Amino acid sequence: MINALMKSVFGSSNDRYVKSIGKVVNQINALEAQISQFSDDELKAQTDKFRRQLAEGKTLDNILPEAFATVREASIRVLGMRHFDVQMVGGIVLHRGEIAEMKTGEGKTLVATLATYLNAIEGKGVHVVTVNDYLARRDADWMGQLYNWLGLTVGVIVPNLSEQQRREAYNSDITYSTNNELGFDYLRDNMKQERSQMVHRPFNFAIVDEVDSILIDEARTPLIISGPTEDKSDLYVALDEVVKSVPEDWYEADEKNKNITWTEEGNEAVEELLKEKGLLETDNLYDVENTQVVHHLDQALKANIMFKRDDNYIVKDDKVVIIDEFTGRMMEGRRWSNGLHQAVEAKEGVKIEPENQTMASITFQNYFRMYPKLSGMTGTAATEAAEFWDVYKMNVVEIPTNVPVGRIDEDDEFYKNTQDKFLAIAKAIKEKNEIGQPVLVGTVSIEKSELLSEFLTNEGVKHEILNARQHEREAHIVAQAGRLGAVTIATNMAGRGTDIQLGGNVDFRIGDELSELADDDPKKQLEIDQIKAEVAAEKQKVLDAGGLFVLGTERHESRRIDNQLRGRSGRQGDPGLSRFYLCLEDDLLRIFGPDTLFARMMNSNLEDGEAIGSKWLSKAIETAQKKVEARNYEARKQVVEYDDVMNDQRKVIYEQRAEIMDAEAVDDVVVDMRHDAINGIVVEACPPGSYPEQWDIEGLKERVAEVFGMEINVEDWLEEEEIEPELVEERIRTAADAKMEAKTAGTDASIWRQVEKSILLERLDFHWKEHLATLDALRQVVFLRAYAQKQPLNEYKREAFGLFETMLDKLREDVSGILIKAELRVPDVQREALPDLPDFLTGHIDPLTGRENSDDGDGSADREALFGSLAGSPRAAASPGGSATVDPYRDMDINRNSPCPCGSGNKYKHCHGSIR
Repeated sequence: MINALMKSVFGSSNDRYVKSIGKVVNQINALEAQISQFSDDELKAQTDKFRRQLAEGKTLDNILPEAFATVREASIRVLGMRHFDVQMVGGIVLHRGEIAEMKTGEGKTLVATLATYLNAIEGKGVHVVTVNDYLARRDADWMGQLYNWLGLTVGVIVPNLSEQQRREAYNSDITYSTNNELGFDYLRDNMKQERSQMVHRPFNFAIVDEVDSILIDEARTPLIISGPTEDKSDLYVALDEVVKSVPEDWYEADEKNKNITWTEEGNEAVEELLKEKGLLETDNLYDVENTQVVHHLDQALKANIMFKRDDNYIVKDDKVVIIDEFTGRMMEGRRWSNGLHQAVEAKEGVKIEPENQTMASITFQNYFRMYPKLSGMTGTAATEAAEFWDVYKMNVVEIPTNVPVGRIDEDDEFYKNTQDKFLAIAKAIKEKNEIGQPVLVGTVSIEKSELLSEFLTNEGVKHEILNARQHEREAHIVAQAGRLGAVTIATNMAGRGTDIQLGGNVDFRIGDELSELADDDPKKQLEIDQIKAEVAAEKQKVLDAGGLFVLGTERHESRRIDNQLRGRSGRQGDPGLSRFYLCLEDDLLRIFGPDTLFARMMNSNLEDGEAIGSKWLSKAIETAQKKVEARNYEARKQVVEYDDVMNDQRKVIYEQRAEIMDAEAVDDVVVDMRHDAINGIVVEACPPGSYPEQWDIEGLKERVAEVFGMEINVEDWLEEEEIEPELVEERIRTAADAKMEAKTAGTDASIWRQVEKSILLERLDFHWKEHLATLDALRQVVFLRAYAQKQPLNEYKREAFGLFETMLDKLREDVSGILIKAELRVPDVQREALPDLPDFLTGHIDPLTGRENSDDGDGSADREALFGSLAGSPRAAASPGGSATVDPYRDMDINRNSPCPCGSGNKYKHCHGSIR
């Protein structure tokens, strides 16, 4: 009570912090009158002036007030929009490396221009990170007008750009991109053979839009670059047939943790089934020889029981396409890992693509922590403030709205079952529709959205449905969801990046209705004026009807998703209404909700079709959501803890690669590796402090012959009285050095330096890839150590360190052996430039649940560039001549990275070559 009293008198810590920023805003406002008098040329010259001031020793904080005032005035002239004072507060928060929580409709896109411009003046690069390609392109084009006017360059990173186009975009003052494109480019950069091929430049500053979605929701799943392994289609199909024949009492499903296990009876029974089908190497299911079969059997069981069609995935064009659980979007080209996607393909009877092997991986936590300064903005971050601070050291600042929120948030309504709930929802929507109040309905899956659509059709309510099947029309449907009498059913991707404006969106109506009229056609301006008048009149009618009504069909696992849906209503002081409808059959209540006492009370006290609503019930649901959020936080925390182990090793490998690429020569590194390899061999055969008669002489000779291709007479050395392991090592080292000198004596030094460099990089990449595969396997099984009263993470750290040391030993021996045994033949041709790195398969996979979490289209089945016929079924590709289904150049010997002969300007692999 004392805390509440103190808060009412002095305000919260957030209120006091925002108030302190008001002093800086006053400085900005004081400059507005002066700067508004500048001519366009004088205003544009401000950028060069700020650069001179920075060169003279001023800091970004010193020039902030004048820079922000400059952006505000330039925005008025270029975009016709003036920053509100609360937007200035948001810009300062972003510049300070914090998270600005601003309600929907408060203009976060415009807020970002302030901190982006200020930090871009230095010329070190600013990355503005968006949740999808559409927003990256839109914001780069829209806000790019402002930046270009002020003399800054703007680039945008989207899928299917060439390496050169990516390099140019990253070298711009400001670069717009999705989080996935940035992460995958970083991983690909560290697979390049020369520094000149890399596209990224040193990290500086990033502003993350929808920061909760990117740094919280998607951060549970690491980014993975992979390539396919051998084809095991027959095994997937056979195990799918086995799983489909097993009864329910053979397994136990844990929906809460998304896990499924065999019962003791099921284990024995399925073992007999596998024996009958000849799928086991030995009679015992859990012998090491049957590890692969057991793994894929478990994945087949998970695919059939835990993964639902039209919820977790859809089947489109004879392919299994993943549905993002957070945004509801289709993720073309993305695949689940560890054989799960293949198991789902076998379940659905579609073509089975080969499994993939990890070649590079990183989590978003470790990627974004590489930026010296990181900030973000969203409408919903306060509920995750602790995690933002723990993981990213970013403080969440709640920015007040420009106009008080006029939305009314009503208590939840509870029903006994889904039928009663949907009947009530359809009735409520019909009532609102009859008075002209627009309704936005939020659902959690495609299945639920289409079920509700049937109810509304039966009621005779005209409506739009927006889910992954209609994702191409998303922006257009959402933009008009505020029109009079509009009813829009959407998955939780509703409104991402597109404001719902009451009465309709003028710009979208102009684009949709007047696209055929030329800009200079006098009739077009008359039509535009007519549309604006219609929208204004319609807006007033919607306001009179009560504004936008947001209706949630059930609670999401995360309170943030519910708040995002609510936030679509009541923008900029508009009136609005929100209400959630729940029932005992909802996933949240069924899996995580209050115990059976709650369910019994609901069943015994509610008649069919009757509703109950109370603050106590709403509080109980919020408690369940908090439990789920805490569980998901632990899952993300576990991912980053395990990745931190790999991250230390990743830094060593990537730094070593960079040093190798930058070095003129690596002969000193190669010599050290050869000497270290000899030391390791000698220490293994002749342990320090041991007697010569205890040495493994035959093993030593075999290892030296195997690695270096040399015969040594150790027996003769043993006849000497003073022989020691150090002397044996020295003599082998001398012999190996002499052999290398003889090999390179007649070779051009520059050519040999290039050979050493190439082999060193190639073998480093090979062993790192194998090491990643080993760590993946270790992470899958290390949790079993808990049964031996051991902490799995500590065991993983210990084992991973040992495996890393082993990898380095193998690398030293491998490089030394190849170089000392290689025969160099130099063709009399000029060395060609290295080609761009091929398009590997990219993924964003949750290692705990196997779920995919990404909405970026990069790497969409373009694996043919590297893996030939393993890529799978042919695809149609757009070309200047229209849609093609047959490659007319397929019989020509065309390099995949060469320009397409059709003259489109695209690479062959991205044009006609993509339909091979």
